[in-house]
Amino acid sequence: MQSSPQQGKVVIVSGPSGVGKSTVCKGVARRLSNIYLSISATTRPGGPGETHGKDYWFISEQDFQERLEKGSFIEHAEVFGHLYGTPKDKVEEALHDGKTVILEIDVQGAKQAKALYPDAMMIFILPPSAKTLADRMNRRGRDDTQTAEERLDGASSEIAAAWQYYDNMVINDNLEQAINELVQIIQGPVLRENSEYTRADFGDK
Repeated sequence: MQSSPQQGKVVIVSGPSGVGKSTVCKGVARRLSNIYLSISATTRPGGPGETHGKDYWFISEQDFQERLEKGSFIEHAEVFGHLYGTPKDKVEEALHDGKTVILEIDVQGAKQAKALYPDAMMIFILPPSAKTLADRMNRRGRDDTQTAEERLDGASSEIAAAWQYYDNMVINDNLEQAINELVQIIQGPVLRENSEYTRADFGDK
């Protein structure tokens, strides 16, 4: 009797906006074989240099709602006025093929995905400091001033949640080092590898 394909594993990667999650995850996907980097659907407009079907699936709010009603998303969340969701079919197909699926999603979505995939590995990407995060967001130039301030304000609560829900922390100070650490965790997780990073860096006491 033919054996069924090996079941893959889910890796959830989160972090505040502007911390460089996408760049780190893409670096990991280049470094490791048998990786599926999930692409989220979103109702927000594409930013400079972003490509439909490569960075995100940019869809209308009506299309998003229809997919949501059909149960087509593993998780979904509203973030700064825009909807985001992880398409279920592509992820399930990759897992059925025995691949490691990287879900780059926010904290809200991560909780939903963890409920669906309880064995998922939880990794949070941290900036070296709040100032570094603000500088990166300003250099990115994708958001207006008000949105950028809202994103930075939201970083504190995300980081506070990370200490409760995530098993592994990676500080993205040096890109190659961050990629290397993520690769090592995926291959053999080291819990709280960067536990010297404190929430007080973002004003959390």
